[in-house]
Amino acid sequence: MNIESLSDNLNEIILEAAALMPGQISEETAIITKDKNSLVTEVDKNIEEFLVNALSKLIPNAGFIAEEGTAVNLGNEYNWIIDPLDGTTNFIHGIPAYCISVGLKKGNEIVLGSVFEFIRENYYTAIHGGGSYMNGTQIHVSKTKKLDDALLATGFPYYDFRFIEQYIEVFKDFMKLSRGIRRLGSAALDMAYVASGKFDGFFEYSLHPWDVAAGVILVREAGGTVTDFGNGNNFLFGKEMLASNSLIHTELINIIGMHFR
Repeated sequence: MNIESLSDNLNEIILEAAALMPGQISEETAIITKDKNSLVTEVDKNIEEFLVNALSKLIPNAGFIAEEGTAVNLGNEYNWIIDPLDGTTNFIHGIPAYCISVGLKKGNEIVLGSVFEFIRENYYTAIHGGGSYMNGTQIHVSKTKKLDDALLATGFPYYDFRFIEQYIEVFKDFMKLSRGIRRLGSAALDMAYVASGKFDGFFEYSLHPWDVAAGVILVREAGGTVTDFGNGNNFLFGKEMLASNSLIHTELINIIGMHFR
């Protein structure tokens, strides 16, 4: 299978899917509450259905892990991991930070990832061994060497509050020790911003595979590091993620480890 050709096809499909996004939410747009503070719109569902149908033709035997459940079958070798609208709450409230995120997993490895940022129309792509790009130009993580010079990103838990006390302690430490912390409301965009050097690091717990699959390969191919909070590899399904420019990763791990381990 030619991964470069597959990436080109994926990019075309995502741009077609992006055309289904209205300029803004309307009064007629159906909004459904899935769980506490977890919302989905008909836009999410329409984009996901389009992506699943189109991607099924690229790799007929591939499985899908998709946020809105359009397809939940697992493939033996290849699996598409899809978030049709990461940042749904932002979209609903008119906050310009939401995106489409698609990753392709071969075995246990993410080999392809794309994140399309609505509003700014930035397209982030990465291929295993081929680097990370934004709008066709190669990108790299930042060169920040110390935490006190670093700008970090995070996400707040919205339904899983089991570790809220630990999270707050980590947040307090990073607030004191870093240049600042931002919260966009889209993990996929957070990781794309780490890959392109806008953020120096990103941490969050209570994540799902579709939140981070594309971001994993974007960060890694841009020269960054992705681990779980214990500096291990259980980040895709382990619900916790730390991504950085590699240079400050040890500092971040040490602080998180004081509270989460």
